[in-house]
Amino acid sequence: MGRLRRMLARRRPKLVSLRTTFAISFAAVTAAVAILVGIVSYGSAARLVRVDQQSVFSQVVQDVRDEVRQHRMEPDDFSSSRPGHDLVRPARTDVQVLGARGEIVDHGDPSLPVTSHDRSMALARTAGEAVEHKDVQVGDDLYRIATVSLGDGRGAVQVAQEFSDTEDLLRTLQQRTLILMAAVVVAAGLFGWWLARRITRRLVVLTNAAEDVARTRRLGIEVPVAGLDEVGRLGRAFDRMLGRLAQSEEDQRRLVQDAGHELRTPLTSLRTNISLLRRIDELPPDTRDDLVADLTQEARELTDLVNELVDLAAGQSDTEPPQRVDLADIAEDVVGLASRRTGRQILLRVSGDTTTDGRPGMLQRAMSNLVENAAKFDRAGQAPIEVHIMGPARPGTVRVEVLDRGPGIAEGDLIRIFDRFYRAADARSLPGSGLGLSIVREVAMAHGGAPFAYRREGGGAVIGFTVGGG
Repeated sequence: MGRLRRMLARRRPKLVSLRTTFAISFAAVTAAVAILVGIVSYGSAARLVRVDQQSVFSQVVQDVRDEVRQHRMEPDDFSSSRPGHDLVRPARTDVQVLGARGEIVDHGDPSLPVTSHDRSMALARTAGEAVEHKDVQVGDDLYRIATVSLGDGRGAVQVAQEFSDTEDLLRTLQQRTLILMAAVVVAAGLFGWWLARRITRRLVVLTNAAEDVARTRRLGIEVPVAGLDEVGRLGRAFDRMLGRLAQSEEDQRRLVQDAGHELRTPLTSLRTNISLLRRIDELPPDTRDDLVADLTQEARELTDLVNELVDLAAGQSDTEPPQRVDLADIAEDVVGLASRRTGRQILLRVSGDTTTDGRPGMLQRAMSNLVENAAKFDRAGQAPIEVHIMGPARPGTVRVEVLDRGPGIAEGDLIRIFDRFYRAADARSLPGSGLGLSIVREVAMAHGGAPFAYRREGGGAVIGFTVGGG
């Protein structure tokens, strides 16, 4: 088994870093461009040089033909020993003179080969006739040779141009071009490596941070990434994501701790009452009835607490898709259900456009908590509970208010009633867990709004929330 694992490990492909991939890609693109430019440039230069050399040679041959046609010239006129011959001999060419029978009367430097076609030009009657030879090997060099007749069988003059030196020049140019292309590719690879290192440096920081989070499970790691480009945006988004995850983890931890704390009291009471059940036959009937009533009440409170904990957790991670909803319709359902459950008169007032984007289940849960909270704290109240749905204060913003005539809220408790498990001193004797208004806050914030509470003029309280505030 161990051998098989080692074999699989050896066959596992090695990961190539983004830096290496970027550098290789940069060098490859640069190499392709350099090779293409080099080939095109060399081809154009070589073609221009060859055409230029051919044009010069053709012009020299044409000048010689024009000269012998216009003047009656003898082989001695082209002799290298004749004074002033440079005026007759074309410059930068090798000239060889043939006699009337095609023999060489003045050797060129180097001596040029003489063919039967060249001898026929020496015997030609018409001046200026020419025959041209390409790629003639003379020693180690290649020449172009043109033989021009002097006319009336007086001989001919051979004009030669070496073009192997041109090819040597082009070959040198080719080598230098290749060396330059290689240098460009190497420089591009080094520059690509440097550039990739500079670009991926921040990505490496992000990768190390992600690996650190995965290894240590610590979400409070700061991501030191700056910049206004996509990498900078990714770093800031990653940092915000870690912050949100850390906050969510902290919220869950506090929720578990608070829930454990709140569950201890009813569980302790249940345990005490259950222990009394072992002696229930010894207890008086009134005491037995009180014990059963206490157990029933404590079980109900535990059930309510668990349900509210589940609702709160669901509110933090609700997967219900948002949709266009009318809060007035939701409020109408909530008011009808609460009226039947509590037997209280509940008035609903709607004004303005109350539609917004939201999750119907979460919004219904928040409104139900507000109405039930008002009914709980105003048990003996004669005045109806009022529910106001108003919109929009701003485009897309809807305000939900629940008004009661209960004992009201102390000034010091107004800023704390939305905390989890918080219960004012006056409310600790009433049933409940202190999670209802906390759920309202979670729902409001999940919908871009906020909860609010203040004392109602004439007694009572106004508690509510806004949604759609951005």
